[in-house]
Parts: sequence; structure tokens; C-alpha cells
Amino acid sequence: MPSDLLPNFHSAGGVSSLSSDRSTESVASRASSSSPSAVPAPLAASPEAAMWNYFWIPFLLSLSKELSLVKASDAVQSTIRLPSHLADDSSSASDAFPSVPSCPALNPNLNYRPVIGIVSHPGDGASGRLSNATDASYIAASYVKFVESAGARVIPLIYTEPADVLFEKLNLVNGVLFTGGWAKKGLYFDRVKAIFEKVLAKNDAGQHFPLYAICLGFELLTMIVSKDNNILESFNAEDQASTLQFVKNINTEGTVFQRFPPGLLKRMSTDCLVMQNHHFGISPERLLGNPDLSSFFKILTTSTDENNEVYVSTAQANNYPVTAFQWHPEKNAFEWGSSMIPHSEDAIQVTQNVANFFVSEARKSLNRPAATAVLSNLIYNYSPTYCGIAGKGYDEVYIFT
Repeated sequence: MPSDLLPNFHSAGGVSSLSSDRSTESVASRASSSSPSAVPAPLAASPEAAMWNYFWIPFLLSLSKELSLVKASDAVQSTIRLPSHLADDSSSASDAFPSVPSCPALNPNLNYRPVIGIVSHPGDGASGRLSNATDASYIAASYVKFVESAGARVIPLIYTEPADVLFEKLNLVNGVLFTGGWAKKGLYFDRVKAIFEKVLAKNDAGQHFPLYAICLGFELLTMIVSKDNNILESFNAEDQASTLQFVKNINTEGTVFQRFPPGLLKRMSTDCLVMQNHHFGISPERLLGNPDLSSFFKILTTSTDENNEVYVSTAQANNYPVTAFQWHPEKNAFEWGSSMIPHSEDAIQVTQNVANFFVSEARKSLNRPAATAVLSNLIYNYSPTYCGIAGKGYDEVYIFT
């Protein structure tokens, strides 16, 4: 601001004083000439009165700016049209407070309370540190959170339970998830195979019933569908973040990737947004070369291990709501034991979109068992165990014995 509008202060011993009587008189005289009746001559001539003028001028300027901003804000707000403002200008005054609009009716063909069955895996998830029981099995809590984050509840399908009990629980759910792990034989393999066959049978009978098979789950499906327990190949993809390379000209409609934003789909092929943690898998050549596998699955994506060997990373059944992942969509948002797990915003969106698709498929299931049967079997009846303090493996697991 020009010097003749503000006082010139000098610091003297920490006290500010006016620089000269001349500047005081100059401002006072202009104030007096512009408004003769505003300030009496004796008062205008005093230094105290001049100082008050210096304080009031900036205050009035500031107040003027604030009033201008308020008027501008009112002008902007007047252009915002709320639903109650969209009525005809001829509406009566009572229309200013319209009744609450009714919510649209829910789709009767969708189940808005879906439940997912997650099959437990042998062991305690911590190499025996948490439980040495020979019949112990576990479900990593990340799979449970993964399902819950998309709006479904979980019933554990404990593989060691008698077959009739296990399959009775299967009738309480609207979809199934096979987890990662290491077991490929014995009772666990038999139970997974039996559940998979029942999933196919439910769909063949007209019941929409989705299945997600993650990592080991993918490997087991490969063995079961091909009827060859030695079909898997070795890959070096342990504790590795990677990209997903989409098959050329693949149509994502009707697949797990159908609702992904285009930008995120593109970044998945350039940025390491998914977590790989496996020693086995199947190459595109071997999958396509097996008549059973090639007729059952279509390849959606491939990935490359640390030896530049290419393997199938995502596949979807041609005629069933079955999706198989060699990677771990649940880890990005819910596991912290490895520094290689991606935790960026894009990586979290990957997790959420994959979970959302699974549960949206489960909502198509019209299986609606008695609420009491569901409540008594939910995983809420169990408590997770924290095991992440060791700094590796899972952060939390549910252990069943």
C-alpha cells in the first residue's frame, strides 16, 4: 500500500513511534478536507486522532473485502439447485418442505444378504507356533475381511468335519472361496474336489453359485479339471509383486475385470499392483494344450516369474461363475507381513473391485436358508488369533480344531 496511506513506524527500544509530525498532519488534513464534519479541527490536529485514522482505514478496507466475499458466496449458493428447488416456480409455499421420497423397490431376483463359505486349510497358518493339534485347520482373516468388505458374511467350511456336516453348511451359503496354501493331497484334496463338484452341480441345476479359487485353489482346480495331479509346473514367484498382462483382444464383460475403471486396468499391466506367492502354476501352452482345461477355462491374464517364465495368472470358466487367481487379491488391503505386498491406492482398488465382483455374483444366488441356521454357523462364532508379531506370514488367522 502507498506510504501515504499507512503510518511509517520505527522501532526504538522495542516501542514503535510515528516518524514525523509532517506525515501525521498530511493524512489528517486530507481526512479533514474530504469530510469536514467528520473530525473537529482540534481533534484532527492531534497525533492520537491521526493514529486512530491509521487503524480504522485498514479495518474498513478489510470489512469491505469480507462483505464482497459474502455477496459472491451468496451468488454461488443461489445457483445450487437442491431437489426441493427443482419444483415448478408456481409451487405453493408448502412445497418448500416436500415429503421424503420413497426408496425404489429392491430387485426380487437378488439376494441382499449373501453368505460365502470359505474352506479351511490344514495347519494353524503359522508352522505350528499357534497350534500343534493334528486336526487343526485355519482360515487367514484376510480372506474373511476381503469378503466382508464387499458386503457378505462368512461361514467357515471346516474340511475336517464329517462330510454330512460340511455339505449341510454348503447349503447355507451363496458362494465358495478356496484359499491359498500348500496341501495338494489327502483329505483336504478330497474335500475340495467334492465341494467343487457340488458347485458345478448347483449351477447345472439352475442355481447361480460362484466360486473363487485363489493361488493353491487355482492349482487344485487345474489338477481336478485336467484329471492329472502332475500337470502343474514349477515357477519362481514367491513373495513377488507383479503386473497382469491381459490376453490380446480379451473381452472383460462378464469377467471379474468388467467393473474396473479403464485407467486402473491399464495400470495393472504397467505397475506392480498384485501379489504373487507361489512355486507352482501352469503355463498358457500347457493349459491350452490340455483339452479338459482349454474347454473349461479361458485365460484372462498372464504374469512372469523372476526367471521370465510366463504362467497363467487369471482364468475364468467358460460356462460357470468360477474364477481362478494365481495371485492374491486379498493381500493388498489386509496383509502386512511382507514388504512386497502392494499397498498403494491403486492396489487397494484392485482388491476392492475383485471382492465386489465376487459378492455381486453371490447376490444372484437365490439360496435363502433359515436365518437361525446361518447365524449359528457364521464365523462370528469364532475369534481370530493375532500372529503377525513374528513379522511374516498372516497377520490374523481363525484356527479350528
